[in-house]
Amino acid sequence: MKIVLKPLFDAELPAGFEEIIRSKLVGREVKTGETVEIDLLGRPLAYKVVLADPSPMKVSKNTRIEITRSEVKEITLEFDEEVREVLPFSKGLVIVLENEVRIYNWSGQKIYSREFEELKEVRVAEGKVVVVHGSKVTVIEP
Repeated sequence: MKIVLKPLFDAELPAGFEEIIRSKLVGREVKTGETVEIDLLGRPLAYKVVLADPSPMKVSKNTRIEITRSEVKEITLEFDEEVREVLPFSKGLVIVLENEVRIYNWSGQKIYSREFEELKEVRVAEGKVVVVHGSKVTVIEP
């Protein structure tokens, strides 16, 4: 169990400050993407929860706390059927379902979707997607 926090204020944090933050968060539930305030010396200090693994999670004394100055971007794509294969390539992700090929950009936006009868194989090369279906080969250039 781990939490990555990004301070929403400009100040240098001393080494070991994660221990103080953990003690202030124990028992609280946190989620990725939310902002939490931690009261220190009578002043609320705001942090963005860049990553909570799992999310949501209840903070315990065993939760690992990390401080970062950068953001982590996380995208989850959910489908109604089982994902057969995922092929990352320069322009995004190719998701292969039972008889369908979908292409998403790196922001998670669908840019292509088509069902293929007798879908056999999908490959990516040089920014193109090659689909083998039945006795045909289709080349897709998103």
